[in-house]
Parts: sequence; structure tokens; C-alpha cells
Amino acid sequence: MNTFIKAVLTGAITAVIGSGALADKLQDIKDADKIVVGVKQDYKPWGYLTSDGELKGLEIDLAKDVAERLGVEAELVPVVASNRMEFLQQGRIDLIIATMGDNPQRREVVGMIEPNYYAGGTNVLAPKAAGLKEWEDLKGKDLCALQGSYYNKRVTQLYGPNLVAFAGIPEVTSALKNGSCIGFLYDNTWIESQLASDDQWADYEMPFETEDPQAWSIAVPLDALDEAYGQKMSEIVTDWHKTGYLLERNEANGIAASPFLQEQHDKLK
Repeated sequence: MNTFIKAVLTGAITAVIGSGALADKLQDIKDADKIVVGVKQDYKPWGYLTSDGELKGLEIDLAKDVAERLGVEAELVPVVASNRMEFLQQGRIDLIIATMGDNPQRREVVGMIEPNYYAGGTNVLAPKAAGLKEWEDLKGKDLCALQGSYYNKRVTQLYGPNLVAFAGIPEVTSALKNGSCIGFLYDNTWIESQLASDDQWADYEMPFETEDPQAWSIAVPLDALDEAYGQKMSEIVTDWHKTGYLLERNEANGIAASPFLQEQHDKLK
């Protein structure tokens, strides 16, 4: 066999093996009889720890539903904004369902599944006594935020606060309550749920008009996005919208009605 033919055959075999390896991610999950899902444990009511140490919330329901549909167990691993994509890249988790906004920069790192499963925007939780009225009121003021949140850079550039970033929500809320910052820059969905359900925020408000709406995506490893695993996840999310499962679980978890979810359901049903 001449050298050219050998090279062609070797390349073809390598391509087939490589493609098979990617396609096997779904089979690997089934062989392991579990799917490891990165979820939030500090974002009530999407993902949070109960007083007895159990993970609950809308996204916990979604993670368990994925596992049930695949016929495997769900292993839930707590993640935060600053480490969830890293965990997925490292193979420490198989899937992200953790309030992650979908944007072009993240699409270069992980496989964002379409359709998106939720949506939120940017706002601030602040003491009523702070008297904030407009986004421009943040200029030059210390503003708490979470490391890795997509809106940190945008708000800093547009409105000029001094951003003080923390690794987790408990650290942020502690700093906010002790007066270390004028407010907490975060997703409006979380802020609204806290103001509606938690008395500790009775003297706080969400003073601004919500900006920069972002769809949320679940994510798989980037190289598995177009393979069987990514396709299966897309089918599952589509069915969540089509059947009204997301609408039902949203209501069951005490979350305000989501125009995004209703729009997707009407579109796909």
C-alpha cells in the first residue's frame, strides 16, 4: 500500500474514531448509570439548600427530570458562576443547569443548548433608604456583585460603580447588610423572588428598570454539542416547553409567571 493511500486511510480512521468518541458521551452517562449535573445551591427558588440539607428548586426538578428521561441517577454538584464552566470543561460535571445566561463569549467555551429554558435581566437589590432611582445613581459607589456574572462588565462600563465581587451569594448579602456596598447587582428573577417571599428584605427594593434581558441555557461540553448527547438535551428542553412542564414547575416552585416561558410554550405546543 503506497504512502498516500495509507495517509488517507489513517485520516479516515482517526476521524471515525474521534466522531465515535464524541458520540459516546451520552453512552458514557448511561454506562455510568448517572448524570452529574452542576446546580446552584444559593439561588432560591431555582436551586437551594433546605434546612435539612436537601437540594430543592426549579432547576433541581429539571436536573432530576433529565436523569429520569435518560434512565440514570442524578448526582447534583453545587456550582457558582465563577466555576461552573470550568467544572464542565474538566469533566467534573456532565451538564450545567445553573441560571447561566447564554452569550457569544460563553458559546466559545461550552455547548449552549437550544432552545433556551429560561430568561432574566439585570437589576439591583438595594436598601430603600439608599434612595436609588436611576442606574446613573450608581456612579462612583461601591456595588456588590458575584464573580463571573455576565453583566458585571457592562454595568461597570455604562454606569461607573466600583464593583466589589464575591464568590457566592451568602458573602454578597452579608456585605450588603453590613453596609459595605450600596446594592447587589444581580438577576432580576432572583431579586423579585426574594422581595416577594423573604421578610429579611422588607426594607429593600429593586429600584431600577430591568435591563439587558438574557436567555438562560443548559450546557454540555462544547465538543458534544452537535453529537448525540447535545441533540438529546435539545430534545428534552424542547419537550419541557412543548408540554408545559416548565410552566408547571415554575408555578410549583412559587416563581412569578414568566412571559418567556409562556411565549416558548405557545410557540412549540
